Amino acid sequence: MTSALKQNQKNKLTKSFTVFTPTSPVNLALGAILSLFLISSCSDPATVGIELAPGNNQIGVFFEDFELPAEVVLLDSFNTTNQAVLIVGEEEDDFFGKTSATGYARVAINPDASRPAENALLDSIFFQLNVVSVSGNDLDQPKYFSIHKLQEQILDTVYYNFDALAYEAEAFSSGEVVFGENTDSLVNMQLEEAFADEIFQKMQTGPEFNNLISFREYFPGIAIKAREGDNSTVGVGLGANTGITAYYHYEGDTVSTSYSIPTGIRLSGSTQTVATRSFSGVKSDRAGTPTQVVTEPQESYDVGAQVGMKSGVGIAIRLDTSPLDSFLDTLSGITFNQVSLEVGAIESYEEGDYPPSAFSVYFTDESNEFLENEDGAYLLVQGDGQPQVIMDEEGNMVPNVSSPVSVRIDPDTGIYGQLITSHINAIFRGDLVRKDWLLYGGYVYSKNSIGGDAFRRSLRQFVVDKNKIKVRAVYSKIR
Repeated sequence: MTSALKQNQKNKLTKSFTVFTPTSPVNLALGAILSLFLISSCSDPATVGIELAPGNNQIGVFFEDFELPAEVVLLDSFNTTNQAVLIVGEEEDDFFGKTSATGYARVAINPDASRPAENALLDSIFFQLNVVSVSGNDLDQPKYFSIHKLQEQILDTVYYNFDALAYEAEAFSSGEVVFGENTDSLVNMQLEEAFADEIFQKMQTGPEFNNLISFREYFPGIAIKAREGDNSTVGVGLGANTGITAYYHYEGDTVSTSYSIPTGIRLSGSTQTVATRSFSGVKSDRAGTPTQVVTEPQESYDVGAQVGMKSGVGIAIRLDTSPLDSFLDTLSGITFNQVSLEVGAIESYEEGDYPPSAFSVYFTDESNEFLENEDGAYLLVQGDGQPQVIMDEEGNMVPNVSSPVSVRIDPDTGIYGQLITSHINAIFRGDLVRKDWLLYGGYVYSKNSIGGDAFRRSLRQFVVDKNKIKVRAVYSKIR
C-alpha cells in the first residue's frame, strides 16, 4: 500500500480532476500546463505563468499551489442518539491512543405476538448481531463480543458519545467470529444456560411479557462490547435482525416456532420495523500521543507535524483559509479554470483498517463550530458546478446549502481530493465571504438532523502530514 501511495500521488489530479478536452491548440497547451502544475509551484502570481499561443497575445494561463495551515478540534456535544447503527470496538494506535466504543440499545416485544405456551419445549435460544460494517487489523483472527443486560433504563433524551449506562458485569451472551474479507455478517451467539432458562420461562407465563412497560422494567436494554486488544470495530445494525430469538416446539411438532425480542419495533398497521432507542458511548485515552493535548471541546490544537480525523470520538481537522485572501488579493481580471482541495496522501493503513470514504467541508470561525444560516442549516462548501449562492424570498443573495461538496478518497493513492472551482470563483467575485473550514468525516444538514451520519457510526480515522493539505489553482487572465 505504501509503495502505491508514493507511485500514484503525483498523477492524482490528472486521473480525477482534469476537465479539459484536447480539441484545440489552446486546450492542448493547457493540458501541458496542468502537467507542470502537478510538480511545480510559485507564490507570486505576477511571475507564475506560461503564455499560451504567444502570437495571439489574448490569454495567459497560470497556476498556484499552496498549503492551508491545519489544526485539530474536538467537537462538542457529539450526539450519537438513534443512529440505527451502534459502534462496538476496541482500538489503539500511536496518534489517537486507546479508543473503546460500547453500543447501548433498548430491546422490544410485540405484545400481540403469540407467546410460547407453558408446555412449549425450548429448542435453542440465540442472540443475533447484524454486523453491517467491519474495520480493523487481523480480521482473519477471532474477534470477541459480549452482550450485557442494562441495569438502568435508556431514557427518552439525547445521549452523547461521552455518555454511558450501568450494565451487568457478567454477559448473558458472548462469542467469537472470524470476519476475514466479509464486511457484513449475521452472528449468532448462544445465551448462557441459566439466563436462557429464565427468560424462556418468562416468555411462557411471566407477567413481564404482558406489555412493553412491564417488559422494560424487567429488561431495560443491552450493552454490546468488544474485547480489549482485538483492535477492530464493527457497526451493529439495529432492527429485526439484532436481538434475542427463541426457537421452540410442542410435543408432536416437526417444525420449530420462533419468538423474537429484537432491537426494532414494528410500526402499527405496517410491515416496517424501526430501530429502538440507542446510542454509542466512546471512551478515548490519548495519553502519551500527539493528541493528548486535545482536552477541551471546540478549541483548536496544534499537535505537531501531522493532523488527523477520528470518527466516533469527534475529532475533526480545522483549516485556516486565510492564504486564500493573500492569493486572491493579488489577482484581477482573471477566471479560475480549475481549483482543487487535496488532502494526502494520508498515512498508510493496513488492509481492512479503512479510513472514512469521504469528508464534508463546513464553514467555521474562531468558535470552531459549524456556522448556520437563519434557518439553522449548516453552511458548507457546495459542489463544483453548483450554485454557491442563491436568492432568498426577500431578494437577498445567501449561501446555498442544498448541494454540499463531498471530498472523496482515491483508494489507489490515499489522496482525498475534489474540485472547488465554483466556490473559489464565488469568493473572488465577492458573492461569498471567505470562511475557515472544518473537515468532517460525514454529513449533517443541521443540529436537528443527525440521523445516518457516517462520522457517528464508526471509529474510522486517518492521519496526514500538514504539508500535504493543499489548494491547487489553474486560472486564466485576459490581457
